[in-house]
Amino acid sequence: MPAKGAKLLTRERRREIAKLVRKDGRVSVNELARRFNVSTVTLRADLGRLAQEGVIVRSYGGGVLPEEREEYPLNVKKTIFHAEKVRIGKAAAGLLKPRQRVILDSGTTSAEVARAINRSSLEGITVITHAVNIAQEFLGNPKVCLIMIGGVMRHISGSFVGPQAERFIGELHADHCFLGVDGIDSEFNLSTPDLLEAQLNTLMMQAAHEVTVIADASKFGRRSLSLISPIANVRRVVTDEGVPKELIQALQDRGVEVMAV
Repeated sequence: MPAKGAKLLTRERRREIAKLVRKDGRVSVNELARRFNVSTVTLRADLGRLAQEGVIVRSYGGGVLPEEREEYPLNVKKTIFHAEKVRIGKAAAGLLKPRQRVILDSGTTSAEVARAINRSSLEGITVITHAVNIAQEFLGNPKVCLIMIGGVMRHISGSFVGPQAERFIGELHADHCFLGVDGIDSEFNLSTPDLLEAQLNTLMMQAAHEVTVIADASKFGRRSLSLISPIANVRRVVTDEGVPKELIQALQDRGVEVMAV
């Protein structure tokens, strides 16, 4: 590695960035700017190109190592496709009407839905969740009735799962279920890495009048370990504009409404 501050050719610099992300698991634009003595604009272009090549996954302020078969911790996951998740969250919250009951799944996209609900003028909303990060969003909002599902904690996702959680959700009914997923495969099956999470997600879908999947474009074409449900049980998908038009059309042909924001 050249001495700190020495400038490299573009190809060499990108090679070094790839080495760093493989070593540390993530990189930030500001740290790279100090290390390579180039502008943040240049480094964002570098990271964009590395993302296109599949070397990294772009995140807010940097990039992380792709981990196809493992989950990211929430503090990392929330930085990945952050802008897209914010738009998806706002669009999903816009589907709600006053005094409705909504199930919010765990995850960082669901957290953006929660934030959008908090910023809205909706009255009398009841939120049902098994996720600690979702519950925290509503601690300061007495206008939202929060129902917390208990069970066994999954620390990586900050969510409760297991038989107790499954029994609890089986006693409830909601108008909406907003479901975050880790994979939407080529047959449009929904999946997630954890078996217990998948089982609870299935029951959440059954407890709601209509189900909306909230997923950025990176989730398409992926198959995680545990099947949640086929897409036939979903009313709509809220995603971003990065989803290819042919996939959107294929979903619509299956009777699924698509909102690409």
